Amino acid sequence: MTDMLSRSGARDGETSAAPTSEIAAQTKPLIVSAVISAGACLLTGLLTCAAVAVIGWLGATFGGASGAVRAGASAWLIAHKAAVTIGSSTIGTGRISVAPLGLTLFFAWCLYRGGRSAARSSAADRTRDLIALAGAFALVYGLGALVVALLTAEGSLKVSPLGAFLGAFSLALVAGLAGIAVESGAAEDLADATPAGLRDTVPAALAAVLTVIAMASLLYGVLLAIHFSRITGMLELLDAGVIGSVVLFAICLMLVPNMVLYVVAFLAGPGFQLGVGTTIAPTGVDVGNLPALPLLAAVPADGATPSYLLVLTAVVPLVAGAVAGLVVVRRGLAERDADALGWDAFALRGAMAALVAGVIVFALLALSGGSAGPGRMSAVGVPAALPAAGVLAAGMAIGAAITAAVVSSRRPADRETDAER
Repeated sequence: MTDMLSRSGARDGETSAAPTSEIAAQTKPLIVSAVISAGACLLTGLLTCAAVAVIGWLGATFGGASGAVRAGASAWLIAHKAAVTIGSSTIGTGRISVAPLGLTLFFAWCLYRGGRSAARSSAADRTRDLIALAGAFALVYGLGALVVALLTAEGSLKVSPLGAFLGAFSLALVAGLAGIAVESGAAEDLADATPAGLRDTVPAALAAVLTVIAMASLLYGVLLAIHFSRITGMLELLDAGVIGSVVLFAICLMLVPNMVLYVVAFLAGPGFQLGVGTTIAPTGVDVGNLPALPLLAAVPADGATPSYLLVLTAVVPLVAGAVAGLVVVRRGLAERDADALGWDAFALRGAMAALVAGVIVFALLALSGGSAGPGRMSAVGVPAALPAAGVLAAGMAIGAAITAAVVSSRRPADRETDAER
C-alpha cells in the first residue's frame, strides 16, 4: 500500500488534468506545508479566544487589555486539556482543567482542515511521507502551545508547558492525521483493505454513539425548557448587560457538549458530579447550591429522581443498539457474499459495533471532566466513566445483536416473496 497511495483526484488510474510540471510547481516540502497549516490553525484558535476575551474586557470596569488577551490564551490552553492554576499562597489557588468541549471540537475541526490543506499542498502520497507530515504537523502545533503556555504564565497564573504541549500535540495528531488520510486517499485505501465485518462496525458504532448523544441532547433540552424560570432568575441575578450576555452566551455554547455528556453518564446509571461530594444519578440527586450558570438550570432538585428518567436509563442503550444493528444489516446485505452470512454473523457484528461505541463513549466521558476551580468545584465530571461506558456498551450490545439477528433472519423469506412476484 506504501507505493499505491495516490493523491485526491488521481486514484483508480485517473490522470491529473494539470501537467506534471505545474503540479510540481504548486507543491511545497513536507516541513513547509506542516508549518504553514499548523501555524494557521494555531492563529485561528488564539485569535478566536482572544476576540471573545477582549469583548468581555470592553464590557468590564476592571483589568487591562493584556490581561484579557492572557485570559483568552488561557481558555485556548484549557480547551487542549492543559491545566491552568490561578491564585497564590495568600488567597488560595484554583485549578481549571475542564475543557470546554465545544471549543475543543472547533479546534479539532480546524486541525482536520489544516491536515487536509497540508496534504494537498505537499502532494504527499507515500505512507512514510504521510506519517512524517502528520508528525511534523502535530509537533509544530504542540510547540506552538508550549510557547503560548510560557508566555501566558505570569504572576498568579501558572500553566504547565509540558501539559500544554502534550494536549495540543495529541489533538493535532488525531485530527490532523484524519484530514491527511482523507485528502491523500489513504483512508479509502485502508478501508478497502479492512475485512468487511470489521469495516461495517465503525459506522454502526458511530451511529450508536450519535443516537445516545441525540437522545441525551433532547432530554437536556426538555429539562432546560421545564426549568426555564430558573434560567431567567439566574440571568436577572447576574445582570451581565449586553456585552456580558454575549460573553456568557459564548461560554455556555462552549460548555453545552460537556453537559450533554453528563446527561449521557446519567442515562448510563453511574451519573456525574458537579463538585466534591455531589451526586446526580438515577438513584438520587445531592448537589446543594450550584453556580449561577444558566446551563445548570436543568439539574434536578435534591432528592429522588423522577420515574420517567429511570425508564430512559434502560430504553436509551437499547434504542442506540437497535440503530447499530440496523446499520450492520444494511451494510452487510450490500456485500457480494451476503447470502453466506447467517443471522449469527450479523449478531456478532452488532455486538462488536457496541463494543467500539463503548470505547468511544468512554473517551468522551473521560475528556469531559476535570477541575473547575478551588474547593468544592475541584472535581467536576464523570468519576465513573469506565463503568458508565461499560453499562451503555452492554445495553447497546443486547439491542444491536437482537436487532441484527431478527432483521437478517427475515431476509430469505423476503427474497422468496420477491421471486414469486
